[in-house]
Amino acid sequence: MFAVTKYALPHMKKGSAIINTTSTVAFRGTPEMVDYAATKGAIVSFTKSLAKHLMPKGIRVNAVAPGPVHTPLQPASRPAEQMEGFGKKSGIGRPGQPSEIAPSFVFLASKDSELFYGQVMHAYPIGD
Repeated sequence: MFAVTKYALPHMKKGSAIINTTSTVAFRGTPEMVDYAATKGAIVSFTKSLAKHLMPKGIRVNAVAPGPVHTPLQPASRPAEQMEGFGKKSGIGRPGQPSEIAPSFVFLASKDSELFYGQVMHAYPIGD
């Protein structure tokens, strides 16, 4: 993330947007994935600090924090018994789909988000 930002910044102009991806785990923690939660928390801090740093240049920095999202990575990286309950604790009782998360990124990339600096958009219902 640091390297991509470092090399992208010289090509960015006023009105540009950087959108990082974190996770709801950054805000609630999890005993099963301490390392994952720590890195996602670091992304939140990086997003907020970089937003303050780049605000004078008019470059927006925000993040999206999805909860469990069903992608091909999930069943490929988890035992089948873990997939049975994947996303069931959410308010909607299932994991999100990439098509449900994508609009958050589109919004943060658009001019409609001109007042958003250092924000984390949670793209998942309460309950997880």
